Amino acid sequence: MRSYQPDLTPPWKRSAPVPEVPAEADLVVEEVATGFCGAVIRCEKTAQGPTVTLEDRFGKHRVFPMEPRGFLLEGRAVTLVRPSAAAPVRPARTASGSVAVPGARARVARAGRIYVEGRHDAELVERVWGDDLRIEGVVVEYLEGIDDLPAVVREFSPGPDARLGVLVDHLVPGSKESRIADQVTDGNVLVVGHPYIDVWEAVKPSSVGIAAWPVVPRGQDWKTGVCRALGWPENTGAAWQHILSRVHSYRDLEPSLLGSVEHLIDFVTEHP
Repeated sequence: MRSYQPDLTPPWKRSAPVPEVPAEADLVVEEVATGFCGAVIRCEKTAQGPTVTLEDRFGKHRVFPMEPRGFLLEGRAVTLVRPSAAAPVRPARTASGSVAVPGARARVARAGRIYVEGRHDAELVERVWGDDLRIEGVVVEYLEGIDDLPAVVREFSPGPDARLGVLVDHLVPGSKESRIADQVTDGNVLVVGHPYIDVWEAVKPSSVGIAAWPVVPRGQDWKTGVCRALGWPENTGAAWQHILSRVHSYRDLEPSLLGSVEHLIDFVTEHP
């Protein structure tokens, strides 16, 4: 017969119990030791014990052991545990990270529009934000370049109920693109961009399975140069389809593109 062994630890030295919380996808917690805050991406069983991977708002991933009292949830200490198969399902998310609205019908298109430079830009925006755009009734069109942007804006005739958002590649100080964008001064038009030569670069290299996007010498066609440097067939259409197939959500895109597209959607759907 096993004898009873009382706990002789003084009450003031005992740790108060903390709740166990299933580490479900998208749960946002803070790791106690480092202060790293992020959403749960996955849980894994390792030889050293269970671990959880968190992703912060910049897309950075960190792996942490699921130790007792190891995380803060809304400021309170918790112990993360692996979710059971029967755990309640959290709200589904769209590829952009928004809460999905099952069965929602597309809204009648607004008068406002978002213009992007090319077909690849439009396909990437559709890939990640398509569900959101349909619910908001926002149509995305591509321009095949922005050399005639001031004339395009005049022809669109923007107004308070027909706002225009424009996404521009390689929008950096001193570039040709920035000089063109500076010519657009209508308050019902928002021109934003990203720093990349082409929207291909806005896809994270890790998502494509490469170490980094290659540097292409000036004077060469950038896309062809990328294919050549990576040892891909010099078929830019096929290369783009390969890249696009590796994009599953906002986590596969660089933050600079994410912020610009979200800004445009807010602008064209906001009531002035």
